[in-house]
Amino acid sequence: MNATFFALALQNGLSAAIINPNSEAMMRSYMSYRALAGLDEHCKEYIDTYSGQVAGLGQTIRGGKTAETSVGAALSLEESIEKGLKERAGEAALELLKEEDPLAVINGRMVPALDRVGKGFEKGTIFLPQLLMSAEAAREAFAVIKEHLSKAGLDREKKGKVILATVKGDIHDIGKNIVRVLLENYSFDVIDLGKDVPPETVVETAIREQVPLVGLSALMTTTVPSMEETIRQLHERAPGVKIMVGGAVLTEEYARTIYADAYCRDAMASVNYAERVFAGIKGEI
Repeated sequence: MNATFFALALQNGLSAAIINPNSEAMMRSYMSYRALAGLDEHCKEYIDTYSGQVAGLGQTIRGGKTAETSVGAALSLEESIEKGLKERAGEAALELLKEEDPLAVINGRMVPALDRVGKGFEKGTIFLPQLLMSAEAAREAFAVIKEHLSKAGLDREKKGKVILATVKGDIHDIGKNIVRVLLENYSFDVIDLGKDVPPETVVETAIREQVPLVGLSALMTTTVPSMEETIRQLHERAPGVKIMVGGAVLTEEYARTIYADAYCRDAMASVNYAERVFAGIKGEI
């Protein structure tokens, strides 16, 4: 009763209160109100408070140094990605590039950090706001690395175009973002259509850009029908396009039932399949 009254009072303008800070119910009302009212930017305080209650990734999110993370700039880059610190992630990546190969930074630092975030989300140890912030931090770090490669004249010839999209109705794109990072690392030209993408957009882009490979992602069971419809339209209007699919709710058997060409369990599997597709195209030329 007290916690509910407190929440109602906050909603109606209460700006100061005398409460018991050791009352879990009262503090939950307070932290939840701040998050929902937009007073807690990116829900950071809420995440810092409650994600740490679950052992595992939460310890890293709250700043604890685990045995799995290294020290110095590497620790800063991995923690920045896991905490969603966009600016710091770019700075840490730049610092690492002074001593490490760009590909080592991507494969050895960024991808494992993103993978931990993705697994934490699946287990419920982190929340959606942090998931999205981590993706943005990874993009910033990767942009720094790409600029470094360009200035050093190390840009490689693109192997070909690949479309990536999270299907209509699904707003989760952490897995897709990991795939994008790896594909770009392996010199593929990635057209990232983002999340909640209608089937028509995927098909029209594939036709317009003459893309031989499309990667579709779905995290929620309710959005798998959107994936199936996208595949149906691709087969109908762009029959030569190969389709790889992935996501937490998918299995290899189910991928076959919706007529996908390949089920990719993880990001590296997506890269391996893309390599095979483009090797086959090269062999045909």
